[in-house]
Amino acid sequence: MPELNYKKLDWVITGLYLLLVVFGWMNIFSSSVSEDGFVFSFKEKYVMDLVWIASALAIAVLILFVIPSRVYPAISWPFYGLMVLLLVAVAFVGVEVNGSKSWFALGPFRLQPAEFSKIATAILLAQLMSKYEFRFTNARDALRIAIVLAVPILAILLEKETGSALVYLGFLLVCYREGMTGWLLVLGLLAILFFILTLVFSPFTAIVVLTALVGVAAGFYRRRPVTGTLVTAVVVLLLAFLPRLAQIPALDFLGRFEPEIWAALLTGTTAAVLAAVEWFRHRPQIRNLMMGFLLGLILIFSVEFVFEKVLKDHQRARIEVLLGIREDPMGVGYNVHQSLVAIGSGGLAGKGFLGGTQTRFDFVPEQSTDFIFCTIGEEWGFLGTLAVLAVYFTLIVRLVASAERKKDSFVRIYGWCVAACLLMHVVINISMTIGLMPVIGIPLPLLSYGGSSLWAFTILLFIYLRLDMEEKSY
Repeated sequence: MPELNYKKLDWVITGLYLLLVVFGWMNIFSSSVSEDGFVFSFKEKYVMDLVWIASALAIAVLILFVIPSRVYPAISWPFYGLMVLLLVAVAFVGVEVNGSKSWFALGPFRLQPAEFSKIATAILLAQLMSKYEFRFTNARDALRIAIVLAVPILAILLEKETGSALVYLGFLLVCYREGMTGWLLVLGLLAILFFILTLVFSPFTAIVVLTALVGVAAGFYRRRPVTGTLVTAVVVLLLAFLPRLAQIPALDFLGRFEPEIWAALLTGTTAAVLAAVEWFRHRPQIRNLMMGFLLGLILIFSVEFVFEKVLKDHQRARIEVLLGIREDPMGVGYNVHQSLVAIGSGGLAGKGFLGGTQTRFDFVPEQSTDFIFCTIGEEWGFLGTLAVLAVYFTLIVRLVASAERKKDSFVRIYGWCVAACLLMHVVINISMTIGLMPVIGIPLPLLSYGGSSLWAFTILLFIYLRLDMEEKSY
């Protein structure tokens, strides 16, 4: 093994990391300092954040200059197993914060295992998928990856920490890069679409839309797009008139059930027959399409159960406010409402450092943690938020571009995992802050206050920098 050349350290990524950390502290200071000014007390967030930053930098130095990179593949399974045990344990013995039981209390400090579990999962995914014989077309390999992702997701959901669980979906981008079919991503997006359609409109509307999509797709698969579209249009029109048909005296029996029941019976039976016929004809495309349609029907009819029985009251309320089903600017919608006011009041260039009224007078709850983006918007304006997004974009693109140049597949896959985690955190947090997603409590990487988050992202990023530097030294 050659001696490491520390001049090969990626100073662009390192510089972006430091820029985000310093800018994060400035905004944490602005959102938490009192009118008395700087007070050196460990009860103050801006002082504690300096402790987290100093310790994070010490961890970064340790990873870069002390811990050999060969350790990470070797500990992948034990580290993953430890994190899963901690995720399960914290759901029973952890302290509850904002309705989520996801923290261990260690004296005055709190530790969140969910943040560190992403590191363990990323290392294990890189270890498994970097094996020479690994193929997503191999059912055993694909099942192993699915289990590795599913176990921490379920454990985190047990803690009622929905935001952290959603971050794991970013690893699907890594799987796609390594050969997973893109249809799984498409199906995931469609599932979200039909969940929303069912909630906002009705199960009947969702079934009509599902029928239209599958019908048009079947026409293209059979290379008869015009015929398929025309037939689908006729079927959709007939389905649309089902509620009217129930008003005809001779067809009053249709009114015994809701229109979505009749629509599901008619379309579901047709899809099942077509799937069976295509099975015997050995035409998997149409068969799979019909099976997908049947799964879509199951999803549509399970939405009410999931929404009413699985989701908690505050989660249902946030989704209803987000989708416009109800207005509640002084209740569950208060955080987002105040956040939008703060961001909007910043204008083009912002009110200046320490000049934000929404920020200074604590109108936005959690403005130094989950809602720190609104502090940036108010004090630094549109240009400031644009600059922050540009830094994140540059960091993520740099990580992906660097990973793609790697000869070692373990390093490449791990680099993709780091980029995916950052991307999901940024997209979810900012979307939540500006009202495009429900409030689910997730930090903005390297900017939000929190020791667990800062340490986890530091470890995640600097492990890659060490791996990158080592490969460049060959």
